[in-house]
Amino acid sequence: MVKQVKDVSPLRPEAYERARATLGTAMVASEMPDLVAAPARRKRFTRTPGFRVGVGVVGVAAAVAVVVSVTSVTSAPPAEPTAQAPAAESRLVTLAADVKVTAGSLPGDASLVISSKIAPDGKPYPIYTLYTDAGKIFFAQERSALSGAVVRGEDLAVSYDSSVVAAARFAASSDLDKARLQMINAAPNAWGVGLSSAEAQKVWDKAQAELIPRLKEKGIKDPQPRPRPTGKDLEDGINGVLWSNSFRALAVGAANPEVRAGVLRLLSTIPDVKVDKAIVNGQPVLNLTAGSALFAGHYEYVLTINAQTGLPLRFETSKTAPGEKPSPPQTYESSRVKVADIAAGKF
Repeated sequence: MVKQVKDVSPLRPEAYERARATLGTAMVASEMPDLVAAPARRKRFTRTPGFRVGVGVVGVAAAVAVVVSVTSVTSAPPAEPTAQAPAAESRLVTLAADVKVTAGSLPGDASLVISSKIAPDGKPYPIYTLYTDAGKIFFAQERSALSGAVVRGEDLAVSYDSSVVAAARFAASSDLDKARLQMINAAPNAWGVGLSSAEAQKVWDKAQAELIPRLKEKGIKDPQPRPRPTGKDLEDGINGVLWSNSFRALAVGAANPEVRAGVLRLLSTIPDVKVDKAIVNGQPVLNLTAGSALFAGHYEYVLTINAQTGLPLRFETSKTAPGEKPSPPQTYESSRVKVADIAAGKF
């Protein structure tokens, strides 16, 4: 399979990140260690390692299909907001307040994010993504190609992107119970958060019923529906979705102080997010570590942000379950720009 897919055009980062955003739900929902996400590899990479039940682009696509079957249940309007977890670190709340002060009229009309990984050959592998204030997304693997994507109107945005950004902006200055609920439900999921116990169980059961035939199609023998988690396991699964959706909001809207402030406040409500101070390249940073309990014990993620601005700087996998490989660290640069300048190649 690796030989068959190594030359196939890769999934763009947005597709992978949205898959990762919901994969935590799938892993906990089905307790299947074989459905662990691996980073989407691109043509420039010489090998295409991926899922243990599928590889490279094929593996990503297969996992997305399974995730969709788990998370395709649309919840009814919630009866009550989800209970807010105690703030894990007041440091995030304090930083959120400082960041929010800088919000207001923003320069330009879009955010340019340059992310970069180190390829197996040791060379940096940058990707360029433009997020416009109008909700459009343009992507290119080379700086010069981004202008063409904008000129041709190759908008890659989906409703998920606008939903998580809206939830982050709401969280910047609103009640955190309601903000958590909005961010968790920014995409359909199997948790039934905000519903009564009986309605949440129906949502779970329906998701499980839809999942079984999908698993059979993927060659998994005699898959069985799983009981809905309770207690700490339930809290971890829900908070895993909150982390993933919040991270996506930060990736899309990091250049907007209101989005950053909202994400920081949301992450402060997750007990399994640890915050540590550090110095990187002479600047103070905060390392936000999402414990593996949030991802069914498979991965521990570390998001590094500027300790003064909250801007994302680096994202990496710090720990994995036995037999699983961490993804390469990814760095980020976010700035405000004008769409017209990008189209004209002036950046």
